Amino acid sequence: MRNLNTKLEEYAKRCDEIFLSDHLKAVIEEASRHVVNIDVEELYDISKDIILIDVREPEEFSSGYINAHTVLTIPRGKLEFMAIEKIAKQFGQDAQIVTYCLKGPRGALAAYQLQKLGFTNVKNLSGGILHWLAKGNTIHSYLGELSLA
Repeated sequence: MRNLNTKLEEYAKRCDEIFLSDHLKAVIEEASRHVVNIDVEELYDISKDIILIDVREPEEFSSGYINAHTVLTIPRGKLEFMAIEKIAKQFGQDAQIVTYCLKGPRGALAAYQLQKLGFTNVKNLSGGILHWLAKGNTIHSYLGELSLA
């Protein structure tokens, strides 16, 4: 699993390079100010009643995801187009939603956009799936359960 941890850390560093733009940082900060960010412990408390939305790309999702009663994978780039069909029609716009990504920024942007689309109970997992793993939790994939331990 050390190899998986190293690969995730390298991927996270490459993702950080994307956020060098001051304009993009400002957009992410604005989203973060308008979205409730929850910690892993808070996710434990509400996990039975939420729709967990993984906004990473399909290849990221296939490497592992946080398991919950209701998990949707909607890549950040398709969220606006799929929100009504995949979320509102099935669960309603007042459904309890938690978004997450690799490290947090895409999740915050997605949560903010869902709020703008009329969803009233949206939060973001602070630190994303990397924070989830760092707290000793497992993720699920076609290989089974994985952890960094």
